[in-house]
Amino acid sequence: MFIQTLIKSELMFRGTIDGASVYPREVAKEVLLCNAAAIAIFHNHPSGLTEPSVADRSITTKLIEALKLFDVRILDHIIVSHKETYSFAEAGLM
Repeated sequence: MFIQTLIKSELMFRGTIDGASVYPREVAKEVLLCNAAAIAIFHNHPSGLTEPSVADRSITTKLIEALKLFDVRILDHIIVSHKETYSFAEAGLM
């Protein structure tokens, strides 16, 4: 059996109706403060469409690469709407 423990849930960034700035450096600082070995990231799409944007894919790649330097894995990136969710891991994008 594989059990994961949630160490902390942290609101890192706030955006506008059509975007948000995400800084890998700030994510890395929070991850290191928690001494986490792995993280899952998530954000919402107020439009209700959960298909990842080019920006969603790009920041996921940047975060994966940045956190690799610290041996931290990203388990999943989940997009949430009021209708459904989209999992990068389930879609084979991780």
